[in-house]
Amino acid sequence: MKILVPVKRVIDYNVKPRVKADGTGVDLANVKMSMNPFDEIAVEEAIRLKEKGAATEIVAVSIGPAKAQETLRTALAMGADRAILIETDEEVEPLAVAKILKAIADEEQPGLVILGKQSISDDSNQTGQMLAALMGRPQGTFANTVEVDGDSVTVKREVDGGLQTVKLATPAIVTTDLRLNEPRYASLPNIMKAKQKPLATKTAADYGVDLTPRLKTIKVAEPPVRQAGEKVADVAALVEKVKALGIA
Repeated sequence: MKILVPVKRVIDYNVKPRVKADGTGVDLANVKMSMNPFDEIAVEEAIRLKEKGAATEIVAVSIGPAKAQETLRTALAMGADRAILIETDEEVEPLAVAKILKAIADEEQPGLVILGKQSISDDSNQTGQMLAALMGRPQGTFANTVEVDGDSVTVKREVDGGLQTVKLATPAIVTTDLRLNEPRYASLPNIMKAKQKPLATKTAADYGVDLTPRLKTIKVAEPPVRQAGEKVADVAALVEKVKALGIA
């Protein structure tokens, strides 16, 4: 079985984003970029399935600028077999991403598409669900556990009430949650080997997908600063404070 793993280049999660002075977006100049953490989990899960013998090939895909090759090389160093970059300098919305991924899936015919449940850049949490709808395939979102058995995959989903188990017929779409696994670090030898692995570069036009945005960003602003907390001496003082604030 072939596994397709989409990965996204985002601001490193350790970096505090800065809003542009004109409020048109987030400032990306001279900012450390890395692979979306949820996508790292997806890559790791695909590798583990391959190590168990449930998969034969892992194909990493990214949609973004030329520098997204670095993100794909990270996936290759972790253990992916080859990569595809859909190069564009435009901001690509989730629906366009899903359409491109569908076209790639139609071409590659993977048995499983594993992707992060959302990116930390926009927190949309839409691409996996849209891809499943466009392909007419079953989906297991917010995966806590993934087990492949022949032509089916069992996914334990993280839901508000606990865990929900679903059994999907392949081909299927799975989106990863935080507790699915802990991604490995790429070793230096694997980083060197990744430079020799195949990485194809294409455009959205190659797949007949229009990237024209359907949304318009009006303004981007910093979140309001939280007020400082206040310490009280005991429970009685806390109760009085709560009453004074009128929230009891």
